[in-house]
Amino acid sequence: MRLISWNVNGLRACINKGFYDFFKEIDADIFCLQETKMQPGQAEILSEGYHQYMNSAQRKGYSGVMVFTKKEPLQVTYGLGIEEHDQEGRVITCEYDAFYLVTCYTPNAKEGLARLDYRMKWEDDFLAYLKKLDEKKPVILCGDLNVAKEEIDLKNPKTNRRNAGFSDEERDKMRRLLANGFTDSFRYLYPDKEGIYSWWSYRFNARKNNAGWRIDYFIVSDRIKEQIADSKIHTEIYGSDHCPVELDIEI
Repeated sequence: MRLISWNVNGLRACINKGFYDFFKEIDADIFCLQETKMQPGQAEILSEGYHQYMNSAQRKGYSGVMVFTKKEPLQVTYGLGIEEHDQEGRVITCEYDAFYLVTCYTPNAKEGLARLDYRMKWEDDFLAYLKKLDEKKPVILCGDLNVAKEEIDLKNPKTNRRNAGFSDEERDKMRRLLANGFTDSFRYLYPDKEGIYSWWSYRFNARKNNAGWRIDYFIVSDRIKEQIADSKIHTEIYGSDHCPVELDIEI
């Protein structure tokens, strides 16, 4: 089974930058998007052969996630079931026979860590949500989780130490998630691979210089980690400030 996750930083803009070329060529079983910045009906998304699910933020032009899946899920839910978190269109969960698929666009802690307190509350509630799912079936989590866990996961760790996405607090929450029965699929297969990132700032020629961050993930329940066939980061694909990430798994 091939799964793709991509923060498109505005789906309508990404469509004009070659989105459909990649979408059709990769032919994923499940294709997840984050930061769609769309409301229902704002654009027709051509996805023949796929069931399509959208969770939009109440605020227009902000956040939002989507799932395209060839196989119809047993059940689809939106958000965490917590009103405080469910205004921003950040989570879709699809239940299948053998697993749960969760796509997530984690809140950014913002410049100066202005939203760090909220981010910490989100992390606690999201982990509780994942653990509850994991009690029933294995979980495959994907998305822009807005954190580079270790120094190997970004180009300039020293100068970003207290910046959003690389604060000690955010990194500790990611480590705690993994310690609670989950595996980072990319690091599971490639523990020492350097210079592979999934997001680059639009400033300072960051992508040209590969001054990036690995903040987009496929994370799976520990008990299915040995079924991972590959975990890829498609650095060759443009159209957003993020590139797509891929999980190939036998499930």
